[in-house]
Amino acid sequence: MSFRRIFIFSTVLLFIGIMVASAFKKNESQSSLQAVVETLPVLPVNKNDKVIIEPTKVHHEEALLKQKPNQEIDRVRRLFSKGMDKLPIVETISYSSRVSWLKGRPAWIADYATYYQTSRHFIARSLNNRLDYMTQNINPGDKFNVFRTDKQIQFYLLVDLSACTMDFYYLDLDNNERVFLKTYMVGAGRLDSSSPSGSLTPLGKYMLGSKIAVYKPGVEHFFQNRKTHMIEVFGTRWLPFERELENCTDSAKGYGIHGVPCRFDPEKNLLIEEENSVGCYNSDGCLRLKMNDIEEIFSIVVTKPTIIEIVKSKQDAVLPMLKENFLGDDK
Repeated sequence: MSFRRIFIFSTVLLFIGIMVASAFKKNESQSSLQAVVETLPVLPVNKNDKVIIEPTKVHHEEALLKQKPNQEIDRVRRLFSKGMDKLPIVETISYSSRVSWLKGRPAWIADYATYYQTSRHFIARSLNNRLDYMTQNINPGDKFNVFRTDKQIQFYLLVDLSACTMDFYYLDLDNNERVFLKTYMVGAGRLDSSSPSGSLTPLGKYMLGSKIAVYKPGVEHFFQNRKTHMIEVFGTRWLPFERELENCTDSAKGYGIHGVPCRFDPEKNLLIEEENSVGCYNSDGCLRLKMNDIEEIFSIVVTKPTIIEIVKSKQDAVLPMLKENFLGDDK
């Protein structure tokens, strides 16, 4: 036999030997593992013992969602959505200048706003598909959202002074349900140890009023006995407290929700916000929100009854309505 044949034959035998040894070792390991498993002691279970099963991450997050509103949830956008995901308290309609509920002249956006008890700011944002509450250019067939006339709804704002947050809900009075919409950061009154709330912002439940205001650059009024650009004090929107409802530590007069102070930059043609005015205690008692936030809330609540409740901590509040309707995660 030649050296080449001997080498090939030896190599084949070596390869077969390795395969056999590997298979034997694998079987031996599996047998050992099975033996270990079978010899583990089976502990008796006492009927009084509590068996704790750790929930999965998904289940844990769902449990947290039911305990308190998730600050990442934003169902407000679904008020303006014209798709299948819109909230059940709104409907999408097509604009026509001729409508059955108005005779003798064409219908404009202001007429739709009055009939559907929906603000023109709300209609404009839905119509424009962006954060534009002023442009109201419309043509026949254009679609926008309005509040349903067959639904009784109110809005409810819960302010947690300890966290400087405000939770936004709508209340479905027909179904006795509340629906969480969104959480906003707010600025509150300066800290004051002599106040029941610990700040210049009062505690209690108040009804928001109708003496609302929209401020633009250049608009001046007298404030604290001097003529002032109102955006430099109240930002672009003002929502006043109108009357006290329950457990109020001060009268409603003089308090409200408004935007953070702004100044107009003519070179850049934009408003510069004092964004550090939210998440802290530096106002005279009113609640401050960033411009996008106050304009969003303003557009929604101004045509509906709205209650604001201010508490030291969210745990102090008893939420209205008997049940909460969870509509899924909106992040």
